Amino acid sequence: MSLLRRPALAALPALAAALAPALLAVPAVAAPIPLDGLDGADHLTITVADSGRRPRTYELYCHPSGGTHPRAREACDQLDGQSQWGRDMFAPVPEGQMCTMIYGGPERAHVAGSWAGRPVNADFKRTNGCEVARWNKFSLLFGESKGSPKETPQG
Repeated sequence: MSLLRRPALAALPALAAALAPALLAVPAVAAPIPLDGLDGADHLTITVADSGRRPRTYELYCHPSGGTHPRAREACDQLDGQSQWGRDMFAPVPEGQMCTMIYGGPERAHVAGSWAGRPVNADFKRTNGCEVARWNKFSLLFGESKGSPKETPQG
């Protein structure tokens, strides 16, 4: 075994010498990636309707948080907590999904914009258990307390 390793180890200094010029050509600090076209990459427009009041529309910006959303930072934190690479957290309930037939109310919401560099165009409703669970995952986005179907009183 040691006879097979020695030639490989002997080649390391030569390999390092060959790669040294290429390594020295790389700048110590990489240039920043231009953000043209990415401004407002985390921007959503949320419209909530059929809640017993007239429809409400919020603008939500994250990173940094802002906009017309009444609880922008909390809503951004809720979204950040659900973001996973390669998974569309705004995806609808899959076709054919077995759900409890528990009606959660007439509320509807539409979310459009972009999140984590991906376009968002999602509808939400509360027509069965699966839809209610999906709604509750985004409760702060809709101006509600976390996981609650009731609105948080404005104080």
